[in-house]
Amino acid sequence: MSNAIDTRELRNALSTFATGVTIVTCLDAKGLPNGATASSFNSVSMDPPLILWSITKTAYSADAFINAKEFVVNVLTTDQVDLSNKFSRSGEDKFNGVQTELGIGDVPMLAGAATRFQCKTWATYDGGDHEIIVGQIVAMDSSDKQGLVFYRGGYAKAEQL
Repeated sequence: MSNAIDTRELRNALSTFATGVTIVTCLDAKGLPNGATASSFNSVSMDPPLILWSITKTAYSADAFINAKEFVVNVLTTDQVDLSNKFSRSGEDKFNGVQTELGIGDVPMLAGAATRFQCKTWATYDGGDHEIIVGQIVAMDSSDKQGLVFYRGGYAKAEQL
């Protein structure tokens, strides 16, 4: 019996797990803002308050995030699909025309996000083709806006049953 797993089949299976959509922001070594759309976000611990997210090691901004001392996880709302798409692309000024506020370590926080977690980097771990970044939440703000969800390869809304 082969242990090989077809990557397309795996991707399709993983897409059945709905995830929230975030944009993680940080400053690079030169103090320039970086941002990336990420659905790989989870809580880790309540005491201390820890979260994690992961970034593909080949991503343009991977080094900035792996080496950042602080970062912000911006949980997107259902009216921020265009923002999610903008930050999922590489090679453009993602912050051009985007309203931000300064957070921990002057890291940009996105205006209008459902929730914003300001974090100090706690640890990073090798996760195969991704780097897992754990952050300790030092400040946060939250609203009652509906969060954006990614499900089966597309955006969706979460509704309580």
